[in-house]
Amino acid sequence: MNQIRDDEVRAIGRDPDLLEAFYGEHHASVKAFFVRRVDDPHLVADLVADTFLAAMTAAPRYRADRGTPGAWVTGIARNTLADAVRRRARRLRAESRIRGRRLLDDDAIAAIEDRIAAERATRALYAALAALPGRDRALMELVAVDGMPVVEAAAQLGMKPGTARVRLHRSRARLQQHLDAHQPTRDDAEGVAGAALAQEVTP
Repeated sequence: MNQIRDDEVRAIGRDPDLLEAFYGEHHASVKAFFVRRVDDPHLVADLVADTFLAAMTAAPRYRADRGTPGAWVTGIARNTLADAVRRRARRLRAESRIRGRRLLDDDAIAAIEDRIAAERATRALYAALAALPGRDRALMELVAVDGMPVVEAAAQLGMKPGTARVRLHRSRARLQQHLDAHQPTRDDAEGVAGAALAQEVTP
């Protein structure tokens, strides 16, 4: 299917043919965005659907001078995931912790402890990312995790490309400092964080 022009994105909410073309062009990248962050296939499908529904609503406000359609819909996907995380957090707080503990037998607890131990490297990396300022963290994720070119990531976050490159350089240094400060997990975390720290910046 042919790609739609940037100036046609604003009409995807009222033109089924343009919506179908836009969906076909960006569905794979949006799904990949969620797959990298969510391990439930049903939730991934829901998030993808929610993202394109939100894109239809937001389409009249799309501005090509602020970024490509791909960067724009990725920003919508990021907001969709953040909303889902907040909803899940509220639901979990509402559930009884005592009831949850009663449902866990010794084997289940041991399995959870094993999983927690196995994921300590990933937690170290996310702790390091969480220590970054919000926009720097978002920039690092877009470039190092999602593989977005710096120019597009910068446009999505309202930065100049040169500023974005400087921020990326500083963020990598901060990530390394954080991992250095948490020596017990650093050896495992280095393998997980290596791509983020060493990846070449795509112009």
